[in-house]
Amino acid sequence: MANSPFLSTLWMFLVPLFAILLPLWLGQRYGLYIRKRSGEMEDAPISSAVGASLALFAFMLAFTFDMVGDRFAKRKELFVNEVSDIRATYLNAGLVPEPIRSQARNFIIEYVDLRVELRRDLSKLEQVKVKSQAILDSLWHYSEELAAQDRSSEAYSLFTSSVSNLVNSFNERITVALQFHIPPAILYVLSFVGFFSTLALGFQFGVSGRVSFLVNLLIGITFAAVMWLIFALDHPEAGLIKISDAPLMTLQQQLHH
Repeated sequence: MANSPFLSTLWMFLVPLFAILLPLWLGQRYGLYIRKRSGEMEDAPISSAVGASLALFAFMLAFTFDMVGDRFAKRKELFVNEVSDIRATYLNAGLVPEPIRSQARNFIIEYVDLRVELRRDLSKLEQVKVKSQAILDSLWHYSEELAAQDRSSEAYSLFTSSVSNLVNSFNERITVALQFHIPPAILYVLSFVGFFSTLALGFQFGVSGRVSFLVNLLIGITFAAVMWLIFALDHPEAGLIKISDAPLMTLQQQLHH
């Protein structure tokens, strides 16, 4: 995946566009060849087959879009939950004694700053992941110290619970947002169905004598736009479709005042 959003956009749009236009053109060339050799042909059976293959392609696109759409909604939910967990951990840190209270809150502020930095520059992903994990490990170490002092304390329990929730939010966000993508098998089947569906459509155009570059281009742009949206939703690291940073930015401002 390219680091530049512009290059990512080109890659995600132009590849599907040419993947649609090429089989359309090949199908039309072959259809015209058959038409010239055999004369007029009855295209009703061809139309039925093309309609069925295009319907299957549309179903595959809808299925894939629904998958990435659900994952985008999940990423948004995890982001909001993480902001809430950070705020709760910061507040609950006030329930524990010094010096753990101040140290824990400083770590949480640094954690938020790292999250903001990552939202601005995704190239620092690995660096931010390592630092964030170190901060969470330190916060959990404080929880272990407090538990060793008094396991019956409700205040300590609240802090430990909020740290645990924050660790879980971090792990879920990294897994869902950055590691889970469309399974390759689905992409292979989608490519296969798309290629032969548009190939059949081009063949029908050629056999019927209705060959138009403008129509081909419109069809290619339409399908490529849907595929671009699928790829953009499936690769949040490209930064093309973002979740609003407002809750995180507001939290950062509150913690620094």
